[in-house]
Amino acid sequence: MNGRVLRIELKRSAAPWVGLVILGGSLAFLYLVHGLWWYGTTAWTAQWTSMALTTRCVLAYGWPLAVGLGALHGLRDSRSRMTELLTSTPRPAWRRAALPAGATAISLAAAFGLLVLWGAVQVALGSATYLPLGWLPISLVAALALVAGAVFGMGVARALPSVLTPPLLVVVFLMMTVLLRQTTESALPSGFAPNRLALLSPVTEMPRELLLTLSGAVDLGQTLWLLGLLATGFALLSAATRRARLLAVVPVLAGATLALLILPAAARDSYVVDKAAAALVCDGPVCVTQVHRSRLPELAPRGKEALRLLHDALGDQAPTSVREETALRTIADERQLSAGVVLIDFDDPLITRATGADLTRLLVAQGLAPNCEPRTLWEGGGLVDVPAQSIAASWALGDHQLEPLQKPETDVYSQRTWANAETAWEKLTALPPAEQRSRIARTHAAALSCENELAALTGEASS
Repeated sequence: MNGRVLRIELKRSAAPWVGLVILGGSLAFLYLVHGLWWYGTTAWTAQWTSMALTTRCVLAYGWPLAVGLGALHGLRDSRSRMTELLTSTPRPAWRRAALPAGATAISLAAAFGLLVLWGAVQVALGSATYLPLGWLPISLVAALALVAGAVFGMGVARALPSVLTPPLLVVVFLMMTVLLRQTTESALPSGFAPNRLALLSPVTEMPRELLLTLSGAVDLGQTLWLLGLLATGFALLSAATRRARLLAVVPVLAGATLALLILPAAARDSYVVDKAAAALVCDGPVCVTQVHRSRLPELAPRGKEALRLLHDALGDQAPTSVREETALRTIADERQLSAGVVLIDFDDPLITRATGADLTRLLVAQGLAPNCEPRTLWEGGGLVDVPAQSIAASWALGDHQLEPLQKPETDVYSQRTWANAETAWEKLTALPPAEQRSRIARTHAAALSCENELAALTGEASS
């Protein structure tokens, strides 16, 4: 390929605008649309894998758009009525096709590379200490998807030179993306379509579980399918006869067939736990995952102090370790609690904001009355347990008055809830010390059984 001609193509054709539209649209989506990709442990600038999966999620709109823009660019010769003139020249058709296709591919790859680079810089400047290599294939497949989609659109537009071709391709690919979409409501992303078929879409869902990543089989299968799509697009772009256009379909069919043989049939084999990220790093009885090891220096002394206070409160029934929660679960599903472990979830807003003595208080609360319902930004559960946890922690820390774990809201329901909590606190502290300890022990047991902790504190029947 003549470098000088390629530079002219990059300067004067619509190829650079294709990349600018994809880059600008992706950044606008991430920054102007309020979403959970800015919060929690899976924020797109928090960890490398989360960044890669989030930028892949943006392909839900970017991929069909790249196909449509490629098709629009592919109509250039027919719009200028130069098709017959160009086909009469002695230059091989594939060399003529390589120039616009190469320029478009370079533009899209550079645009997506800049998006990933922008996210990577923020991750590197943040608190991330775990650097997996698995995020690179995730991003490379996304770049390949954009390039393959655009070249395929160019090829189809060359074979079917109509003003309706670009919008029809956008609609078809958008519908395919929607129909093959996988959701993250369950423990593992899954959809209505069979798993192998759903994985033909390069779009991923917004990450919800920090430790999940795509398996190597998914990366390989999607790469083969997208290479077939790319080859078909280029073959259509350079085809000069009807027979050549018919043969151009072979690569995409072959790529799809190989991909369907390689792609996992079950969701559990598509999204897998990054074992290196999930490995526990411990300081005595306090353990966090490798991906959160930067939090251990602050958590360890607070966790040890909390375990001492819990032993004073519960005796031999007290938890003996503090550990980060790693179990995968469906949205709003109950947590897998254990009597011997204080489970902490770094997606819990209370844990995220807590430092110093407040962190110790929260760990004590989790040890005495662990919330059965998860407490995350996308679930919002567990807040009903905060009053009981506040009472238990205040009692264990020897406070003279109830200290809420979070600032009470001003609505009527919250005011009534905390008024009831104040009443329960007064009733508890009015009891003899032995009875107080017994009530706390019953509260601990009730919480582990996902029963009403506040009822156990007040001595009422649990409901």
